[in-house]
Amino acid sequence: MTAPAAPAGAAAGPTRTAPRPRRPGRLPGFEGRMMTPGLLLLAALSIVPFLAIIVMSLARVRLLGGVGLHWVGADNWTRFFTDPDLGWAWIRTAVYFTLTVGLEMLAGVGLALAVWRLARGRNAALTLLLLPMFVAPVIVGLLGRFLTDSTFGLYTWMLRQIGYHGDIMGSKTSAFTAVVLMDVWEWTPLITLITLAGLTSIPASLREAAAIDGAGGWSMLAHIILPSISNVLLVALLIRSMDAIRYFDVIWVTTGGGPADATKTVPVRLYETAFRFFDLGYAAAIGLAMLAASIVVARAFIRVLDREGLTR
Repeated sequence: MTAPAAPAGAAAGPTRTAPRPRRPGRLPGFEGRMMTPGLLLLAALSIVPFLAIIVMSLARVRLLGGVGLHWVGADNWTRFFTDPDLGWAWIRTAVYFTLTVGLEMLAGVGLALAVWRLARGRNAALTLLLLPMFVAPVIVGLLGRFLTDSTFGLYTWMLRQIGYHGDIMGSKTSAFTAVVLMDVWEWTPLITLITLAGLTSIPASLREAAAIDGAGGWSMLAHIILPSISNVLLVALLIRSMDAIRYFDVIWVTTGGGPADATKTVPVRLYETAFRFFDLGYAAAIGLAMLAASIVVARAFIRVLDREGLTR
């Protein structure tokens, strides 16, 4: 026996109205109010200083007798584009950037492959390799300066045993080489760590299938391993590039930009302009140019990552 049907128009029961769809990109009321103080603080800590630097780049900053700005228009930028010393500093920065990042990528990938192949003692080897990364850059610079000292430096003594009697930090080429190698020594472990994380994610079945098909060591590396971790290597390259383009600590502690400006990169020139000569307007222009260069490099890498589908 079936129950009688409800009469037409009668309510069948309590109904619920469908929730209103939220507009995409619009913060909910409560969450938005809770985030507002933090967003305002972040804006004050980033946007306000940025606008202040833009204003400083168009003025001459006076510090004696109180802080004052004298409007000079585009004079600082005209000087920026016509300063030959700054032009050479940009060239040295580009060479330093290319050498450090290139050597770190090569050494980091090689060390990661070596550690990955270890059957025993992998954790101990990785711990020893990562130690330089945890040393403060200033300490790395001080250590490098003592090791290359012309009187009692260990590296100086070792070079004298093979016939080199020059001062490492007294020659342009050797001083530049020394600061590059210090940077490589400190930050190669970072590339090793990131690369090793990518290597451990390669499926063992893929390598076994390649080995069954007769792939040798170099073929396995070129056609299986490196393509499998190419995205990880791009991320490591981006992380290291953003730091290398503005590196300052080791160079300033070891050589101070010398000898004869051989190691004076753009960050060192910026520091001298601002805090040794107190030309803050010109220093602001240099800083904005460095920011623009960093954005260009970052955008280039992000474009590659987007093409590889890693930004989704």
